Order: sequence, then structure tokens, then C-alpha cells
Amino acid sequence: MPEEGGAVKQTSHARLRRELLRRVLSLGGLFALSTFASPQVVFAGRLVRVSGPRMSESKGVTRVVFDLSGPIAGHSLFVLHEPERVVIDVRGAHAVGNLRTGKGTPSLLRGVRHAQRNGNDLRLVLDLRRKATPRSFVLKPTGGNGYRLVVDLHEGASGRRQPVVTARAHEHKRRDVVIAIDPGHGGKDPGAIGPRGTREKDVVLAVARRLANKINRQPGMKAVLTRDRDVFLPLRERIRRARRHKADLFVSLHADASPDKRVSGSSVYVLSENGASSELARWLAERENAADLVGGVKISKMDSQLASVLLDLSQDHTIEESLDLAQDMLNSLGKVNRLRSRRVEKAAFAVLKSPDIPSVLVETAFISNPREERRLRSKAHQDKIASALYRGIRDYFRDNAPDDSLLASLQQKSRG
Repeated sequence: MPEEGGAVKQTSHARLRRELLRRVLSLGGLFALSTFASPQVVFAGRLVRVSGPRMSESKGVTRVVFDLSGPIAGHSLFVLHEPERVVIDVRGAHAVGNLRTGKGTPSLLRGVRHAQRNGNDLRLVLDLRRKATPRSFVLKPTGGNGYRLVVDLHEGASGRRQPVVTARAHEHKRRDVVIAIDPGHGGKDPGAIGPRGTREKDVVLAVARRLANKINRQPGMKAVLTRDRDVFLPLRERIRRARRHKADLFVSLHADASPDKRVSGSSVYVLSENGASSELARWLAERENAADLVGGVKISKMDSQLASVLLDLSQDHTIEESLDLAQDMLNSLGKVNRLRSRRVEKAAFAVLKSPDIPSVLVETAFISNPREERRLRSKAHQDKIASALYRGIRDYFRDNAPDDSLLASLQQKSRG
């Protein structure tokens, strides 16, 4: 059972946010926003349209041209082998039409595929019949043509080469995604206690250790525990430990309790609007003394209104990501335990209040229910819960693996 709840009166400032955002953008503040917020925040509603492709072949060089409706925020390119492919990720873009090849396709090119990634990035895949060295660049409007993304494919050793990172070399430089697992309570705080004397702090630590083992067996994923023994931790220290490890996710584990011993089931929580509002106020009040860099942007010397907008944007996006994670975990938990609610719940729990780490709180079961207490004491059932939570985290990262992570590289390699 969580240590903290409650509600704080919310002050609406949506109109102020919209006006400040308009002013920030009009004054060239897009750089600050793009540094701080996610691409989903920056590009939502105005993605560049990608159409085509147009193709030509000359002297061992195959040129593939994609037409763009405007300037793109950037693109990256890498090569995969067996079979041969060139993969181009375009930031802040989406496809118009099927982007497929037709009659007159050059002999080197087997076909073109595309898929949307993380909502706002477009992945283009050029399937090749033979090995080739790619070179890519963007052309600005000229001669009646608009913006264009050009990919030149040089067969063999001919032509100018662009440094290309193959999948294997690329993976060595990529990082693991980090999942902070927070076993609730501990030390002098036992948490809820079941009819047979089962202590919440012991059960959730056992599940957390099992979950960490499952995560650490997955290439590209790493688990860190906020506590790995029976020790008391203040609520804010749990968040600080997750941030010190640069966690991508924060998962707090609990076992609920109710005066009615018949109540049962699992549930998953994310931060409520009231909790988000109070946390925003706390960050703004403490920003002069805060050593934290929120999303890479230091807010201590910013105008208060601009800092408020940036923090609010980050927090909104974090809550959206938390909801995605919570739904994946809830769906998975429903396969091993009864659900208290099939909806993701919202509350102002202190451990959910990191503005830049998607965070969820999982009530694994009701320890006050004799049947569920008995199952929570079982190592086999603890393992089932840990497996369900792991599957939820894995499902979340299928669509949300950070671009610089080894997990994203392994996923794109498996998808081909």
C-alpha cells in the first residue's frame, strides 16, 4: 500500500501556457523546446510529409529521391546485412502514399518499405539485391522542386563514400535502457500486514528481485533497485536514486490493503493532474537551488513563466508515456491475477512525481485478502507476477525504445 496520497488544489493555467508557447516559438525558442521536450511535443500536428520515391541509375550509382513538404529536423542512416538493407530514420515526418517502387526500378533495388516510429519519426527501408555503400543528403528548394531527401547507393567500391555504421559496430556504442524498480516501504516501515502476518515490504522486495533478474537477462535492458535489502528510504530519495541511474522508467511495487478482507485484485497507477500540478509548483519553487538538469535544459536562470511552460510540457509528455506503460502492465497482470480495475488509475503518490521519467505504481494484490496473501507468499506466484510485469515493460519498449539504445538497434535488426 503506498505511503502517500491526497489531493492538492489545481490551478488552471492552460491559457497562459498557450500564450507563452506562442511567444517562445515566435522568439526562436524552438531550440530550447526541442532540447527539452520530446519530439512528440515539438512536432505533434506538423509532421513533414514524405512522398515518392523517384529513382534513377547511372554508372554504378542508384539514386533514390524522396520529396519533402518542408525542412526535416534531421535524419540518420545505417546498413544491415544478410539480407542487404539501408535504413533511414527521418525525424518529425510521416509518409504520404505507399512509397513503393514501380516499373523501371533499378536493378540494385529490390523494394522500399516504411513504418512510423514513436509517433513522429518515419523509418524508410531500402531492400537491396547486392551490397552497396549509401550516401544521403537533403536538397533545398530549387528549380521548381521542393525539399528532397536524396540517397545515393554506390555499388562495390565506386563513388564517394559516406561513413556508415553497420548494425554490429553501431550496437557497441549504444546504451542499455534502465528500469528503476522500487520495492515499497522497508526498514522501520513494514507497509500493510496480512492476516497471517505477511509484511508488504518483504513481498514486494521478493517480487522486485525476480523482476530485476528477468530484465537483466534481456540484452539491451538493465534493472536497478532503489533498495535491495530491508532498509527504510524516504519517498523523494527513491526518485533521486532513479534519476542518478538515468532511469528510462520507474516502477514502484506495493501490495494493497482494505478493511474489507473480501476486496481483491491488482491495479496500476499513474500521476494524477492534482499531483502533477503540485509537483510543478515544487520544482519551480526549488529551481534556484536545484542541481538537476531537466531534460538537458537548466531552468535555474530562466524566466519563471518560460520555466513553467517547459516543465509543464515535459510533465505532460511523461504522464502520457506513463499511461502507455501502465496499460501494457495492466494487460499483462490481468493474465495472472484478477484486476481490481481494468482502467489505469490516477493518484498523487509522491513516488510518481518525477517530471522526466515515466513512472507507474503497481498494486500487485490485496495482502489483506487471505487468498491473495497466501498467493503472495508463494515463490511461484511471485515469479508469475514478476513475469507479467516484465512482459508489460517489454511490450512498452516495443514502440518506445529510445533511439540511442541497444534495445532499439536489436529490435530494428529483428524486424529487418
